Parts: sequence; C-alpha cells; structure tokens
Amino acid sequence: MTAQQAGEPSSAGSRAGLSARQQQAVAELSFEELTAALHPTFAGDAGVVLTTGLAASPGAASGVVAVGSEVALDLASAGSTVILVATETTPADVAAMGLSAGILTARGGLASHAAVVARGWGIPAVCDAREITVEADSFMVGARRITNGTPISIDGSTGEVTLGSREVAGSAAGDVGPSSGKGTGSVAALPAEIVEVLNWADRIAAGQFAVLANADTAVDAATARDLGAQGIGLCRTEHMFLQPNRLEVVQHVVLRGHDEHIDDLATAQRADFRELLAAMDGLPVTIRLLDAPMHEFLAGADPEEAAQWHEHNPMLGVRGVRLGLLRPELYAAQVEALAGAAADRRAAGGDPRVEIMVPLVSAADELTAAVRAVRSAWESADAGAVPPIGTMIETPRACLIAGQLATGVSFASFGTNDLTQMTFGFSRDDTAAQVIAPYIADGLLNADPFASLDRPGVGELVSSAMERGRAANPGLRAGICGEHGGDPASIKFAVHAGLDYVSCSPYRVPIARLAAAQTLLAT
Repeated sequence: MTAQQAGEPSSAGSRAGLSARQQQAVAELSFEELTAALHPTFAGDAGVVLTTGLAASPGAASGVVAVGSEVALDLASAGSTVILVATETTPADVAAMGLSAGILTARGGLASHAAVVARGWGIPAVCDAREITVEADSFMVGARRITNGTPISIDGSTGEVTLGSREVAGSAAGDVGPSSGKGTGSVAALPAEIVEVLNWADRIAAGQFAVLANADTAVDAATARDLGAQGIGLCRTEHMFLQPNRLEVVQHVVLRGHDEHIDDLATAQRADFRELLAAMDGLPVTIRLLDAPMHEFLAGADPEEAAQWHEHNPMLGVRGVRLGLLRPELYAAQVEALAGAAADRRAAGGDPRVEIMVPLVSAADELTAAVRAVRSAWESADAGAVPPIGTMIETPRACLIAGQLATGVSFASFGTNDLTQMTFGFSRDDTAAQVIAPYIADGLLNADPFASLDRPGVGELVSSAMERGRAANPGLRAGICGEHGGDPASIKFAVHAGLDYVSCSPYRVPIARLAAAQTLLAT
C-alpha cells in the first residue's frame, strides 16, 4: 500500500493503461446499478406498509416474524425463513442473526450493532423503526399486533416494512449470513460486465488508494476477498471475545484477575487468528486490540462483583487502550496469540502479513505505553520481527495531537463512527429517528453524519490530523475504518484528504472500489 501524499496529483487514468472507453465505463457505472446487482430487490407492489425505519443494510427479504433470538433459532431450525425482530441487538444475538433472512429493530442507528453486523454479512436490515413496540411474542405498530410466525417483508434499501411475503428478485435470492459462507453479494452473482468494470477500477486506483475490509472471522474475510478487498483494515477482536464460552473467561480476568484463564483464552484466539490469516494469505490483516464497552464484557456477571465497573455512559468509559492498560494481561494474551498464529501460518507455508492497532487513544503517553507492551509481548513469543503497529484516531483530542501520536506508529486509522459521535455529541445508537431525521427534514442538517462524513466538522478534524501526522511522520499510512468507508461521498473526501485507504464492510467493498476509481479519474 503506497502512501499518497496530500496534494499529490494522481493522473490515475493515464497511468492505468486503460483505453478511453474503459475509463468512461468506470466513470459511468452508477452506484445504484452496482448496489442493485449486489443485493436483492422486491418484484411487484409493496402491499400493506406497516412502518418505515432506517435503511440500515441494503437488500430485500421476506420471512416470518421471530421476536428474540430464541424464537428465531427455533423457527430457523424447523425450516422457516425468519425475520429477527428486536428492540435492539447485542452480541448475544449473533447466532440468531446469522440464521435470519433479515433484521428489524425498533432502536439503533447506522452504526448500531444490528446495522454493522447486517452490513458485514450482507443481510437486509431496517433499524430504528420507532413506531414499533417489541413485546414478548409479538410487536405492535399502533393498534396492530404482529405475532410470531406472521409473514412480513423488509426492504433494507428503503427502510420499508410491509405485511406479508413478497417475491424477491436479484443476485441475493440465495443463501445469506455467515453460516452459508456465501452471503448475498458474491462476485459470482455479479454480471460479468460489472466484474470487468470493477477490475478496471482497481487498475486506476492501484498504488494510489486501497480498499480494505472490516472483517472479524475467516468467513467474513473470504467474502471480502471474493468481493475485491485488498486486505483487512479492521478486525474487531472484541467480537471474538463476546462468544458465550469466552465471555466468562474475560469476566474472570477483569473482575477477579484470574490469570490462569488467560492461557485458555489465548489458545482460542490463536485458532481464530490462524483461520483469519489463512483466508487473507498474502494480504495485510490489521488486528485491533480489544475495544468493547465494559457493559458488554460484564453482561450476565454477578451484579455485586461488577458494581465497581458499572458505568453510566459505557461508550465513554473503560474501553480500548484504557482496558488494555488497566488489565495488561488481556492485550499481552492477544498479541502472543497473534504471534503464534502467524508462526503457524508460516510453518504451513503461508504468507501472513500482520499489523496491530491500538484503539481509542487520547494521549501520547497512553499510546507509548501500549506500543511498548505490544512490542514486549511479541518479542516474548519469539515470532520474528515486530509487525507494524498503528493506532485508531477516534477522539477529537487524538486528532489535535496527531503529530505526537504519529511519531510512535507506522499507521493510523480514523474510527469515524466514534469520532462523529464525540464531535457532534450525538449518540450513534439513539439519535437517528429522534434527532437526525427531523433535523434533515427541517433543513438543520444536510445528511445523516453517521452515513456520510461531515466535512465541516469531522472532516476538518481528519484533515488537520493528517497535516499534523504527516508533518511529524512523512511515511505515515492513514485510512478510514468507520462505516463511512463504504460511502462514496466520504471516499471522495478520503482521496482528496490524502488518505491511503478505506476499510468497510465486506458487501460495501465493490462500492468503495468504484468510488475510489471515479474520484481518481476526476482528479
């Protein structure tokens, strides 16, 4: 991945060896056409519209209502196609989400758990449908009750929820979710003409701008690679820890300091990392160390034991590097597991290309301490040269001291979900329908800042951080790994701001490839 310095002219088309006709084909392929090819759509009329929520993950799906994970798992195992319905989802719902054709939630914005997981797996999702009230075995829309087993349809491209089944057309009318390993938007499902245009797009961007993927499992990574990702820019390791059989181990370490459980946890993560590196063999894989709000780690723990860790605002509490410094054995175990997995891959004849990223840094000394700990843990594993170490920039303070942070790392990744949340003071889970939608309707906002990067505020922080970072470290590699990484307007900003890459959900990779190439062609 070659760093593109801010202000450097690209002349992308002339260096790509493409004909004028090929360049024109890239420039004229629309994002709407590409999205339609990647995701299913409904054929025919909509029927009875129950409600409209946030279009959180594109695509169309019909199935029977399943309120809650337990019901969804039961109905799916009995052979039903289900739409999982919940007030909001948590990591405990992941198994049911993977077996669902679609997801409908009453709460949660574009960066909510349901939205992020659904986009990563190519599952249609409608979130923040505030008109519905989820009950034990049904949900209410006004005076209408929709019970478990009732057929409904959701359109994740429009946010529309309708009563009854609808005919689904398009490339994604097959298997979905992680259990199939196919997803809804594989390259094999795309028309050959579009695949060819995307390959031309890659030639335009080659050496100037890369499109990576946010992927947490080997299945996610394989899907991303199939859709053209050039590596993993963000592996969220907390998603590996929040599996039920591992959550208790983490709780032992956090609450009781039981180091004897660390070896079990490290062994499990080593296997996870080994599979991930195999799926992305020969391509960079950026492993982000733990960054989960404490309430997710302590879900189901003894209330009395967890009391000292209780937080009124977990998103701003003991997260990221803070937990890593307070419980250093967790980060050490992760790094040693990663080192072991890389050694395993090399022994098997593979080509693992590992990078390690420290999350939620707000102070230079904080980062220095974390980098020192990462190096020490890697060296103790005797796994060869220490891989590149980078940091997330996702707080306004981190942007302002980017020059100090840049001197101690090889790369930086802007976590624009959190950066947007902290800059605006908007909860990324709670404000979509209650604040952002009416603000847009009244002309107080031009767009949802969680969907498309806010240039005057968040964009200015990113641009100034780039200037400070590159001044202190001219070779600094930088990118965006928040949900904005799959938004064409945000990608255009990233290219113009001199960033080197974006990392986005696997099923948004083709959109990002096209957006990067079109921006470079127009430069």
